[in-house]
Amino acid sequence: MATKETREESKDTRPAAASQETAPKVVWDDSRMRTAYANVCNVLGTREEIMLLFGANQAWHGGQKQVTVLLSDRIVLNPYAAKRLYQLLGQGLKEYEARYGELKL
Repeated sequence: MATKETREESKDTRPAAASQETAPKVVWDDSRMRTAYANVCNVLGTREEIMLLFGANQAWHGGQKQVTVLLSDRIVLNPYAAKRLYQLLGQGLKEYEARYGELKL
């Protein structure tokens, strides 16, 4: 004999797909994107945000007493977006090293 729960569940005639939320389609619009080159990056942070500073070191000579880095871009992220970026970069580097070999710093 079926229990009350089983009878109630069997009355649900909605398709399974209709009862589940579907994720929105992501469209990557690069029409306003710009590209910048950076060979230097620094990270600063507060409780509310993480800042990524990007720039270029134009000095190509060793033994210099001072090196000037021309900062060109600052990206400000909330901690959640920064953590997602951290995970994406880690995965990207893992795939890179699997293909081209370990990067030694």
